[in-house]
Amino acid sequence: MDALLGWTDAPLIAQAMSLLAALFVIAIGTGVLVFILLYIIDRTQTKHAIRRNYPVIGRFRYLFENLGEYFRQYFFAMDREELPFNRAQRAWVYRAAKQVDTTVAFGSTRELRAPGTVSFVNTAFPTLDADAASPTPLTIGPYARTPYETDSFFNISGLSYGAVSEPAVRALSKGAARAGCWLNTGEGGLSRFHLEGGCDIVFQIGTAKYGVRDIEGKMSEEKLRMIAAHGNVRMFELKLSQGAKPGKGGLLPGGKVTKEIAAIRGIPEGLDSISPNRHPEIRTTDDLLDLIVRIRDVTGKPAGFKVVLGGTDWLDELFTAINRRPTEDAPDFITLDSADGGTGAAPQPLIDYMGMPIWESLPLLVDARDAYGLKDRIRIMASGKLLNPGEVAWAMCAGADFVNCGRGFMFALGCIQALQCNKNTCPTGVTTHDRRLQRGLNVPDKATRVHHYHDKVVNEVCMIAHSCGLPEPRLLRRSHARIMTSTGISLGLDEYYERWKKGEVPSFDARNGVMRAAGE
Repeated sequence: MDALLGWTDAPLIAQAMSLLAALFVIAIGTGVLVFILLYIIDRTQTKHAIRRNYPVIGRFRYLFENLGEYFRQYFFAMDREELPFNRAQRAWVYRAAKQVDTTVAFGSTRELRAPGTVSFVNTAFPTLDADAASPTPLTIGPYARTPYETDSFFNISGLSYGAVSEPAVRALSKGAARAGCWLNTGEGGLSRFHLEGGCDIVFQIGTAKYGVRDIEGKMSEEKLRMIAAHGNVRMFELKLSQGAKPGKGGLLPGGKVTKEIAAIRGIPEGLDSISPNRHPEIRTTDDLLDLIVRIRDVTGKPAGFKVVLGGTDWLDELFTAINRRPTEDAPDFITLDSADGGTGAAPQPLIDYMGMPIWESLPLLVDARDAYGLKDRIRIMASGKLLNPGEVAWAMCAGADFVNCGRGFMFALGCIQALQCNKNTCPTGVTTHDRRLQRGLNVPDKATRVHHYHDKVVNEVCMIAHSCGLPEPRLLRRSHARIMTSTGISLGLDEYYERWKKGEVPSFDARNGVMRAAGE
């Protein structure tokens, strides 16, 4: 054997073997010592019952708990059952962003018979691609000194610099510029990274007034003018609430409040950035309208607000107050967020239980606006888990003028839904300020993916419109979609919402197989 290995010094081999044996004994001894130490610690501590009753072994519970979400995501969850986004939704975005084939084979894995499932009404004679037109441009804020006109119906929702990383904001800015869509700053203020790509920007004013606050935390008109002086800042959005946490202000953990973020927001470095749960100066609907008018007058740009609906009573109050004023005083737009909207950090009770989801609130808002004769004055932007073409097309059928999406564009950046957004440990560099983790996010590549994802959504929404016999998607109406009821029979979306408002959505009587109106 020695000759075979080329070894001729037998004593040297013996010494090496002895050293390995000694190291093995030391390792075993160290392991035993560590085990005994952990056993004593676990057995004597009083905070964790599992570890006290099952010393050392009980520690694996926490390991498996942390690993569980990853195993479920890749091995155990079916394509359509995971939350907040299932594998089918994420995979489509990944393929679209990478500009690879998004077609599927054999049949749909989507449950088509479940109540609430939406399908679109194809026509016998679909619009030829050759006859299709580009989306119609819409004007927002006709009474502003600088109205905003855009044909992009799919845009990037509020993603604050701070909640997402520097390279993520840069990639979004560059990608949005190529796609011709807007990028909402989120409530964290305007950074040089938002401006870097040259895209259209919607500046969001949160309850803490980050980026436009004075030394007392109130809104500064001087800073508003400075923001508005940037030509590509096209609109201002006053955030009342967001879907993941209605009634709660934004929260950025202190570990993510870097020196630059602190300077942009006007807050101390390294401390938790906690916004008030509402704008202190807005106590009534008239206060809200007064502030929107003030923002528009100071900036010269269109101004509106973002809100989550918790019910419908306030809509009558809102639109009645708007109609008491001159037409030019009305908000230029309303951004409606869904109860299942996203965030970097929020209390679970608010995420799970607070607010109305977009599929319920959007038609109510649209119908209320139209009933008060404000359809051509106030644009409606829908947001909240609308990241695939079918969901965007449904929103347009329901009456949205624009659709905003945040998490879809995060997937385009490489997000894997690791659910680490609030911990500064995002493995893909999207929501972390750890430079080591940010290195994985290549800005030129991800900007290209943002562009591709946007264009794929737009193209496939257009494809749905063409199948409905329409030359372009802004012509989609409720009559172009159907929704499955609990009877196993679908209704046209227009009829469904009309009957729903009257309490007449049909249910199924299993005893005799007949349809009955709700409440019968």
